Amino acid sequence: MSGVMKRMGMIFRAKANKALDRAEDPRETLDYSYQKQLELLQKVRRGVADVATSRKRLELQLNQLQGQSSKLEDQGRKALALGREDLAREALSRRAALQQQVTDLETQHRTLQGEEEKLTLASQRLQAKVDAFRTKKETIKATYTAAQAQTRIGEAFSGISEEMGDVGMAIQRAEDKTAQLQARAGAIDELLASGALDDQSGLAAKDDIAAELDRISGGTDVEIELQRMKAELAGGSGAPSIEGGKSSPGSQVQPVDQHKPRFDKQ
Repeated sequence: MSGVMKRMGMIFRAKANKALDRAEDPRETLDYSYQKQLELLQKVRRGVADVATSRKRLELQLNQLQGQSSKLEDQGRKALALGREDLAREALSRRAALQQQVTDLETQHRTLQGEEEKLTLASQRLQAKVDAFRTKKETIKATYTAAQAQTRIGEAFSGISEEMGDVGMAIQRAEDKTAQLQARAGAIDELLASGALDDQSGLAAKDDIAAELDRISGGTDVEIELQRMKAELAGGSGAPSIEGGKSSPGSQVQPVDQHKPRFDKQ
């Protein structure tokens, strides 16, 4: 069971890694890294400012204590000049206590000054690295964008991109359907022309032989009817001949049987 779980975990991590790799944009990653470096640089600068503020505060305290120390020294001199040795001793004692504080503050001031110098140097170095990273970032982004555009253009020309692949498949399907319809139309025309298929609408064109027979049949019927009418008008009993438009002697006009079916042209 543990082996199955390990395998499932490995498959899940592999698929997640592939999905992340597909979704990752190097340009966005570079911009994010640059933003983090700017935030770090800002923190270093704030640290330098805080150290400088503390150093300045110590300097103000030192100036104040040194002023008090000088004042106590003057007071001791004046008391000693007036014969007040006790007051002079007290003034010097207070001055010694202030001097100890001044010494401690000077030590702290030197420490803060050293930290400020270190942070300032680190800030300058970090600023240089951030500037260099920004230049490299923009170069990489430009190169990546150009390579991406070149790849898309190449895929478009070669027809292997997804968009162009879909367009190519659509064109192929349209050409196949067009060819199929053309073949079907051609086959139907051939079947109609050969008479294998009947035109139920009656509008289809007949072949050349049938058209010629219909024309001859129609012309003969008209000539026969015309000769019959001439014979009736002339009052003769002989049936006229078709040839030359003249009646042949001895020929009889056959009476028209109204009940006999006539063959009209098809």
